[in-house]
Amino acid sequence: MSQLFSDTWMNELKNAWNQEADVFAPLEKANFSANIAYGYKGEEQPRGILTVVSGKITRAGAYAGEELDWDLRASPDNWQLWLNEGFGLSKLGPAVAMKKLQFATGNYRQMIRNPALSHPFLLHFDLMRKIPTSV
Repeated sequence: MSQLFSDTWMNELKNAWNQEADVFAPLEKANFSANIAYGYKGEEQPRGILTVVSGKITRAGAYAGEELDWDLRASPDNWQLWLNEGFGLSKLGPAVAMKKLQFATGNYRQMIRNPALSHPFLLHFDLMRKIPTSV
């Protein structure tokens, strides 16, 4: 079992992402590239980062000061809840509106209005659920 957002966990997410065409193919078609970070609300820096180049993750691991395009933050309890119960479209809007999921960096509205981004974004939460995780 890997610690959420640890090097090991981030690399497990990278492997799952790069094997899931429903996640990477739309992003590849949209030529999506970004540094996406994850962490806990209230902490100065995120814990983990994914570097996506044309839809595929080329690097995953601990955050080390990289410039970010997206920075997703939530409490440990909310991350655990979503890992247990999933995180579909019906939960995304309320989570953002109630500040349970915060985009410290990145434009949530731009992402959710673009199906080439929003569908893979939601699917990547399903990939997270498949990784044995401790929070």
